[in-house]
Amino acid sequence: MAIVDVFGEKVEQLSGTNRTRARWLLKTGWEAQNLKFKLMPDKRLIPADRFLAGMMMDAMLKPLQCPDRCAVVSVFTPCEMLQEVGLHPYNAEAMSCYLSASKVERSLLQQAENSGIAETLCSYHKTFFGAAQKGLLPRPRCIVYTNVMCDANMLTFRALASLYKVPMFALDVPLQQNEENVRYVAEQLRALAAFLEKNTGKKIDEAALSQRLERSKRTLEKFGRFQEEKADRYIPADLVSPLYCGMTNNILLGTPQEEKYVDMLLRDVKKAPSKKGKRIYWMHTIPFWSDAVREDLAFNEQAQIVGCELSQVCEPDFDPADPYTAMAHRLVYHALNGSVTRRIEAGIRHARQTKADGVVWFNHWGCKHTMGAAQIAKKKFEEAGLPLLILDGDGCDRSHGGEGQTSTRLGAFLEMLNGDKV
Repeated sequence: MAIVDVFGEKVEQLSGTNRTRARWLLKTGWEAQNLKFKLMPDKRLIPADRFLAGMMMDAMLKPLQCPDRCAVVSVFTPCEMLQEVGLHPYNAEAMSCYLSASKVERSLLQQAENSGIAETLCSYHKTFFGAAQKGLLPRPRCIVYTNVMCDANMLTFRALASLYKVPMFALDVPLQQNEENVRYVAEQLRALAAFLEKNTGKKIDEAALSQRLERSKRTLEKFGRFQEEKADRYIPADLVSPLYCGMTNNILLGTPQEEKYVDMLLRDVKKAPSKKGKRIYWMHTIPFWSDAVREDLAFNEQAQIVGCELSQVCEPDFDPADPYTAMAHRLVYHALNGSVTRRIEAGIRHARQTKADGVVWFNHWGCKHTMGAAQIAKKKFEEAGLPLLILDGDGCDRSHGGEGQTSTRLGAFLEMLNGDKV
């Protein structure tokens, strides 16, 4: 049995009998993995992506090491204000990915369902909520979330606030893109600043916040340049680096570490060889645990993932001089906010930016926004000259995997891109 299987079984066992011990074991195991990332990184990855793995692991460890200095957030919550008051993002979706990678998600999903959470709710949210109920994930300082894209947010974070007995702040982002709604969200962000100041005892300096937004803008601009420059290059890719990037380009946007990462990407791409094989742009989350997907797309010169939608959800078209309006603009004009047509158009634009040969639209179980738009997306992408595969599965819960079907459909799609089938 693999070490991770033994580790997962032990954490699951302890989480039912000794939550303190289970949490210690989870933290210690993740710290050991982080040490491995730093001392024995995967040499198949470019240096930037090796740095990214450690940066993401650091972000996941913070809630286990110092939960009182962390705020639970949804993935698209603007985190620059949290950074200014010294709060680390404690992200529900990312933590659930790591719990799944540690092979402990099954008992946590069952815990959430046994408490009355519907089986059809997103597995990322169920995993996090089950872990909170079992005491595996510690109590944060507070909770901040938005309603952007995910209906599950409206249930999960309210339930977590009640369970943890901590203050909560919800950002309501209207679906329509206009300046009136930008002003409406900006006022909420100013109220969020007051909420964070009250709950941390620290003041937010608007000039410092503007400088942080300037860093966010630079980071997004540089990442866009990297995506363009890599279009003619071969960058070895696994299944987790695109997900890490999707997370850090949201929850760590505004930090020096995230800007350092994109600076490293721009250096690495200049040394990369010419492009090889078929290039796949991925829409939505990636089932990193799937052997079928790994066989076809991980470290494969014949086909690789060259971009993930989650890393490119907002444009650097905001003015950092007015930080609250800048963050509001980013939320209102977010690619996944509003009509699904906006999401599809952004996906087409970014897939073309990377010179993708084809697109996978991943129907993550429980994500109504994604599943409901799948057929519209297929039509729009293919009208734009980009073949699209609709792939059903689950990014977190292995029991919804369908590995046989995934292997067959993904293999046939890649064969079609190679011209072997019509």
